[in-house]
Amino acid sequence: MSYRVSYRGSDGFSLGPIGFLISINLILLIVTLVMPELRYTLGLSPSYFTSRPWTIITNLFIHAGIWHILTNMLTLYFFGSYLSRLVGNRNFLIIYFLGGLLGNVFYLWLGDTYSVAIGASGAVFAVAGTLTVLRPKLTVFIIPIPVPIPLWVAVLGGFALMSIPWFASNIAWQAHLGGLILGLAAGLLFRRRTRWLY
Repeated sequence: MSYRVSYRGSDGFSLGPIGFLISINLILLIVTLVMPELRYTLGLSPSYFTSRPWTIITNLFIHAGIWHILTNMLTLYFFGSYLSRLVGNRNFLIIYFLGGLLGNVFYLWLGDTYSVAIGASGAVFAVAGTLTVLRPKLTVFIIPIPVPIPLWVAVLGGFALMSIPWFASNIAWQAHLGGLILGLAAGLLFRRRTRWLY
């Protein structure tokens, strides 16, 4: 016998895919704060990938600390909520996970052999890249910049800043690059579909 399970309560509340992603990340942050060795077991390392292939997915849910998860999850919430309204939840999740996977492929290809990459940044950059193509003139506030700036400046400028070696010594810019490329390509695809429909 099959059952259909609904996550929507009687009051109409629904966590949605973004809420579930954020929840999983927060739960695993707590787990890894208690058991920090799991960051190495679930993180992605080029030298151990063949023996730990699951890490190409699990590393997307592991973060180094409060600031790391805060920046990723806030960006995911605001950009992801907007994008999911434009392309739908299913397409949002496809973009998110394909961006994370391509980011990890780039890290395996270009990253330090013995380092371990953790975090959802590649997937988040895919979301941001897609939104950048679909709504480039959307204005956003980026801490600590006190004035609104166009989304495309925020996303591409943020990527460029985090790719500077002295600034990004502990940042997996390779994963950001892969995610951003996927996102920009997805944005172009959705923009062309929209033009064709109208």
